Amino acid sequence: MSEWLTLLPATVAIAFVLWRKEVVAALILAVFTSEYLLGIQSGNYSLFDGFIQAIERVVAVFTDAGNSRILLFSMLIGAVLAFMRFSGGVNATVQMMVNSGLASNARRTGLMTFITGIIVFIESNLSVLTAGIVSRGLFDKFNMSRERLAYIIDSTSAPICILILLNGWGAFVLGIIAPYETEQSAVSILLATVPLNIYAISTLVVVFYTVWTGKVYGPLALTESLAAPGLSPKPKRSEIDVQGGRVRDMLVPLAIIVLGMIGFMFWTGKGDLMAGSGSASVLYATIAALVVSFLMLISQPRFSHRQLVDEGFKGVAEILPLVAILLLSIALGASVKELGTGVFISGLVADYLPLFLVPAVIFIAGAFASFTTGTSWGTFALLVPIAMPIAINLDLPPSLVLAAVLGGGVFGDHCSPVSDTTAVSSLAAGCDILDHVKTQLPYALFCGAITIVAYVIMGLVAVS
Repeated sequence: MSEWLTLLPATVAIAFVLWRKEVVAALILAVFTSEYLLGIQSGNYSLFDGFIQAIERVVAVFTDAGNSRILLFSMLIGAVLAFMRFSGGVNATVQMMVNSGLASNARRTGLMTFITGIIVFIESNLSVLTAGIVSRGLFDKFNMSRERLAYIIDSTSAPICILILLNGWGAFVLGIIAPYETEQSAVSILLATVPLNIYAISTLVVVFYTVWTGKVYGPLALTESLAAPGLSPKPKRSEIDVQGGRVRDMLVPLAIIVLGMIGFMFWTGKGDLMAGSGSASVLYATIAALVVSFLMLISQPRFSHRQLVDEGFKGVAEILPLVAILLLSIALGASVKELGTGVFISGLVADYLPLFLVPAVIFIAGAFASFTTGTSWGTFALLVPIAMPIAINLDLPPSLVLAAVLGGGVFGDHCSPVSDTTAVSSLAAGCDILDHVKTQLPYALFCGAITIVAYVIMGLVAVS
């Protein structure tokens, strides 16, 4: 079987999304295509067997404890959000922030969202969720679209996590590069990637520009125009429509999620924050927040047990479409990894490549691998073992080549409709996943183009 066919599953997914605007069906077709190609590799041409193996691939997602935790957390966060909204806590918090001047207008609201995403750099999902939950009602208040919110939180979380590095991202990358012998230590190489990660830096700059000026472009500008008063209704269940709540009904569960996540990271890492389990920590923290939120509401005479149970399940039901996308994205990532899609893309980088183009092409390869597989971490694991030997053998700065890998992984993730991060960002902001991809794409492409030009220049300087 031709190695070019390993690109077919991702091609099918993207083509179907563009044609029918339906992500779930596109992912199902992509998983089936990948499993059928795996069958062909082993000499089995049966379509029926490909269908059965696609089902088993989805089922196999639950055999990994980390995947199961993320999926369960994604459902339970829907119940937490429902309790915050149903209690009126979000509306009370919005009014408090507006009256205090902290978020008294659209610019300050955007800045608060941006800064929140930066401060919560421990874990990308936690950053997205915290900034998204805090800001959803405020964005409704000032008639800013949920797609703008999704862009801000998505384009802040991963770039800041890969720049600050005092988190699971840093520990993961450090573990990958540790075996390679260079003149510098692995820690020094990793730290030196920070000023060289042009995509992450330029993305944060563009997000700040968007927040500060209030100017938006492309599809996001159209979406914003529809969010203006009188032109488009607020989301079906806007958080600010419920009156009579208490500020603590929102802030206490939110604080439990944030502080609990950090605490459980220490606990699961046996005192080492960077060694903690992100999936376990976010699940435990979410369950704790859900329990506390339920107890706070049931203690109020205006709420009954039946009301809260019903509202909790309604919240879970609202999240289920995104959970399905997340499930299928994980399954597709595992399938195309076995198929060898990423390995084939990576192999193209090493063949007949001018030396000065190595950083730029590695960045593009990382973006393409991340875009097609939907995972930045998987791209790091795949490309670093190829990129580091290239840098060492060709006498290129290892930090520059590694920065290209890291930036490319984040870039592709930002552009991909099959990325789990894209799904979580849409979930946190409360918008459609395809609308989020469509409105974020021009910004990601702009920063990607800047990065490619910068890496070509850096490559020329490095080999001169």
